[in-house]
Amino acid sequence: MTRHEARRTPKQRGAAAWSAILPGQPAPLPLPGDTTVDVAIIGGGFAGLAAARRLRQIDPTLKVAVLEAGRLAEGASGRNSGFMIDLPHELTSDDYAGHGDDRGMIALNRQAIAFAKGAVENYGIKADYFDPVGKVNGAASETADALNRSYADHLTSLGEPNERLDAKGMEALTGSRHYVSGLYTPGTVMLQPAGFVRGFGEGLRAAGVGVWEQTPVTAIERVGSGWTATTAKGRVSAGKVILANNGHLESFGFAENRLMHVFLYASMTVDLGADALKALGGQPRWGVTPADPMGTTMRRIDTALGGNRIVTRTCASFLPGMEASEADLHRAAAVHARKFADRFPALKDVRQEYTWAGHLCLTRNAVSIAKELEPGLFAATVCNGLGTARSTLTGIAAAELAMGQTSDATRHFAADAAPTKLPPKPFSTFGANVFLRWKEWRAGRE
Repeated sequence: MTRHEARRTPKQRGAAAWSAILPGQPAPLPLPGDTTVDVAIIGGGFAGLAAARRLRQIDPTLKVAVLEAGRLAEGASGRNSGFMIDLPHELTSDDYAGHGDDRGMIALNRQAIAFAKGAVENYGIKADYFDPVGKVNGAASETADALNRSYADHLTSLGEPNERLDAKGMEALTGSRHYVSGLYTPGTVMLQPAGFVRGFGEGLRAAGVGVWEQTPVTAIERVGSGWTATTAKGRVSAGKVILANNGHLESFGFAENRLMHVFLYASMTVDLGADALKALGGQPRWGVTPADPMGTTMRRIDTALGGNRIVTRTCASFLPGMEASEADLHRAAAVHARKFADRFPALKDVRQEYTWAGHLCLTRNAVSIAKELEPGLFAATVCNGLGTARSTLTGIAAAELAMGQTSDATRHFAADAAPTKLPPKPFSTFGANVFLRWKEWRAGRE
């Protein structure tokens, strides 16, 4: 008998703002007791929900259970900035370009986006929550503008459309004079991540999938030819299990000392009033990622997404314990207030209503894990900072593997090397955080 006990379960820091600004969710639906299914999925984020949908596409008769430790859209899936990106977006590179020919990865990213679009259509998710408007890489310095030009050259070499915006174009878009240039690419979808994930979960429930909230799994064990997942609400017996829990794969004892647990931080303003909107100008919806990957992401949303608000995201911490502290949150909030005022001096007194931390998981060699770990036990994990698209893709691949199918996605992940080992602690922790602080400092105005 094989047993894997969870050493920790997810702990969140700060409000799940994307969910908080939407109308209240109905009461959570915890697991009602012991149950038996064909496939149990641990994790109700982008990977877990995608896996459930793909399983039912392959076999509509399957009994599937999704076990989410918290509320839908209040874990990592609702704590990102809502960019579903199709193009190379390698966070460890200087300009996102990564290495080599990225056409295969771009095609897979677009497959994930098309899959998500299908969920929007099938489950009646509000179109505003899935907006194929594209995004802009913003440059606030000549150094960053050079990074944009380098990235544009890479995209052009791949035959990917891109458009340069000058300072006036960036001001017309954002209302800010902070940027010297921008690089627009059309393929990114802007999500209201909480609205999308909530709607996805509701759609699966309506289709007969058990989506159980506030049901953290404390152990999984092989029993006979199947698996049993233990929770405080009951035990789930399943022929197969998919771990769609991103960095918490390590909590069950897999990929130990190979996963980099990084927390990013964001703040969101109060709903802007008429005077603030007039002073701001610009367009009502836009998303700007920094030309330097360690810079500041900004996003503006409108009433249909939860209010006229601006999101500021920057600061990163390497936290092997998978839990951010209040001190981390306070430090980030202060940086966000400064970055916001730099970009929108006329709004410098606008209050940030929410600040939160979001857990993402990376590997040193930028590989994800979508494979069979043990007989009947599969992983759909490691987002590498691209949680909306990459996690969706790992969920699709894990579902296909569980059903004995092969595809471009399963072949891609099968060809990946194992995640590279990290240096021993505490050197890895100290060194990583020093490196992150240096990268933040080097990003400067970005």
